[in-house]
Amino acid sequence: MEKAQQTGPDGDGGAPAGAGPAGPGTALELLVHGVGGTSPEQMLDDPRTVRVTGDDVAAVFRRADDADAERNPGARRDGPVPEAYVWCNLTSGNGTRALWLLLLPFMVVNLAHWMRPSAHGRRRTVRLYGLLVRLTGLSLTVLLVAAACEVALDLTAWQCAGTPACAGRHSWLGFLSPDGGWWGAPGRRLALAALVPAALTGLLWFLSLRTWSAYESQQPLGGPEEDTGPTALSRPGFWYGRRLGARLRAAHTAAALLTVAAAVGSAAARYDREPGGPAVLAVLGVLLEAAMAAGACAVVWVVCRRGRSERRLDGDADRRLVRGLPLAALTLLAASALYAGWERPGWESAGRLPGNVTYGALTLAQGLLVIVLAGVAHALHRTDPDRRAALRGLAGPAVAMLACALGGVMSGGVSQRMSDWLDGTRASIPGPPVLLTWQASVIPPLLLLLLIMCCWLARRAWQLARAERAAVAEEYRGETGDPGRTRRIASVRAMAALTDRGPRILAVTSAATLLLGAAALAGAAATGRTPSQAARDAHPVVHGAAQTAQALGSWLIGLGFVLLVTWGRRAYKDASARRTIGILWDVGTFWPRAAHPFAPPCYAERAVPDLTWRIATWTRTTGGRLVLSGHSQGSVLAAAAAWQLPPSVRARVALLTYGSPLERLYGRWFPAHFGPDALDALHRDVVCWRNLYRRTDPIGGPVRLPGDTGPDVDRPPLKDPLAYGRTPDHPLPAPILAHSDYQADPAFAEERRRLLARLRPEVPAPRRTGEPGPAA
Repeated sequence: MEKAQQTGPDGDGGAPAGAGPAGPGTALELLVHGVGGTSPEQMLDDPRTVRVTGDDVAAVFRRADDADAERNPGARRDGPVPEAYVWCNLTSGNGTRALWLLLLPFMVVNLAHWMRPSAHGRRRTVRLYGLLVRLTGLSLTVLLVAAACEVALDLTAWQCAGTPACAGRHSWLGFLSPDGGWWGAPGRRLALAALVPAALTGLLWFLSLRTWSAYESQQPLGGPEEDTGPTALSRPGFWYGRRLGARLRAAHTAAALLTVAAAVGSAAARYDREPGGPAVLAVLGVLLEAAMAAGACAVVWVVCRRGRSERRLDGDADRRLVRGLPLAALTLLAASALYAGWERPGWESAGRLPGNVTYGALTLAQGLLVIVLAGVAHALHRTDPDRRAALRGLAGPAVAMLACALGGVMSGGVSQRMSDWLDGTRASIPGPPVLLTWQASVIPPLLLLLLIMCCWLARRAWQLARAERAAVAEEYRGETGDPGRTRRIASVRAMAALTDRGPRILAVTSAATLLLGAAALAGAAATGRTPSQAARDAHPVVHGAAQTAQALGSWLIGLGFVLLVTWGRRAYKDASARRTIGILWDVGTFWPRAAHPFAPPCYAERAVPDLTWRIATWTRTTGGRLVLSGHSQGSVLAAAAAWQLPPSVRARVALLTYGSPLERLYGRWFPAHFGPDALDALHRDVVCWRNLYRRTDPIGGPVRLPGDTGPDVDRPPLKDPLAYGRTPDHPLPAPILAHSDYQADPAFAEERRRLLARLRPEVPAPRRTGEPGPAA
């Protein structure tokens, strides 16, 4: 593929190099692909393509024959000039991004921030919603680092290295054993092991900073610093939140380092407070714990103090805070390591570190945050009810609960598998905290519930397929002579309709997770023993069930984590698996990192400015007409770009969406940003908009605008397949296309032609020498 870089005549990428001003008849179709990505050759249906503008990460391509189409606008007789914006490398181009699967809970809680219900005139309630989600994200960071501390400090350095039987089976722990020399002191073992969670914290901080610089630091096109519509996506600063990102990164980094410092210093401080301990060390321990508590309060204050500022570019990075808070936490960690490493004759490691208290407090805090968040979301939904909103506005709290559950499963899986590897079945060490064992024990009943839900979905799909057979017979009247063909079409339609049952599955899963998590927390707090130990004196059936749940849950939680790591490793080597994981990120990382700075980076903060700059510069340079053509997730990017365009540019832009999840998924799950009012405003903002969908498509659907504007946007559902049997136009069996290849339908070219006809060409105003591009 040719990649000769070309820029516009004014250096702004508006038109290919050497292209003079175009006539008013020039038309451009800017294609934006969907999830999973594709190549420019496939999008443009031509093996010879050139890169017009962009880089190796995201770029705009044209056919080689169309490179100078602006100079000869009359040469084309077969429609607009096609141009492809390829952004797949933002999400699935690098194999190392598959390892971001380990940050899945952070991505999920970030989604919960954007799922709030729509509300007008309730700014304080909206701010409270965002605050609660940010605090939930902070608890997930502490949970991740606490899991690393559990593995490195408690299980390895405290329990196994301090037990001769366990340390003897692992020669690499010999120098940490009580007879191993200077490092054998419990406090020094903890200080050395603290390097592992500290290094993990440093890695998360580095990845967050690097990905911000690489993808999310792109300056938007800019516009008036005011709220110009019913959705925040039209605000100038929506896709540029540098200040909040830097503050959250500093706060989460400091919280992680303070968690490590507490794990190192708390054991020594507890020993020093025992009768007969050194008074000086006891005082130092109290002062150190007070300093760490003050640091924790400062972290919470930073997270609570400020949310997103979308009405203007949020460029101030608060450098003193961003640099000072993590540095102060790192200083406290170093002080904790020095304090723990002080010589303490007679101190021996026994039992567990206070992990039960830590995990119990985190679990309780997360449950309370989710419950309060549900109350706030319900209040917002009652203010501005939306019957299409998923779970009646409770989708955000349900997803936040899911994020907490994922964090608990992953942290428990690491601890369980590490304990089994260090000690096996010998029971020479106490093992992980009791609460983690209780949480593992509730996984089998949760999976049983999910299996029941899957059976319900299968039954529902069978019922829908039976009902759809009559609809297929009516649509292909006189042709339905093949019962097998009819069943296949009806089955594809039924499976596509199951997408709309997603909210019910999430509601049941989240509610069950909350109740079972509360039961596990209560059981661990009341008994202080594992489920099998607590049921030892109960009926043999109860005891056997407890043992089975505990053993099966432990293996399932460990297996899930191992599969997650294995999948990520396979994706590093396998391009097809890497693309599958990239599809997950295409959906999950569209939104900016507003609740968690360590979530995978937001590709839209690069893609949306790319599209807006390309559209604005091309229309300004040529004065031509432009059809913004988006498929699947590309239609969401196209809508976001259209909202960011100045009104003068929107007057030359038509929107064509197909296989679009704008209303079916985004409108239901993100009602504050893609609800009926927002989509209706988008329809009014652009000159014309047409949406194509199929009944066999599991992702795309109608826009369903309120009032009389709906039919003007949604075309009646396209036929799929195009022909039931063999016809002169389709001598071979026509495939069921579902979500793919909308351009194969003649309706696509017809609707594109109509959109271009509705756009009135305008000659651009002459540009003065030295005049800058579109306003920033």
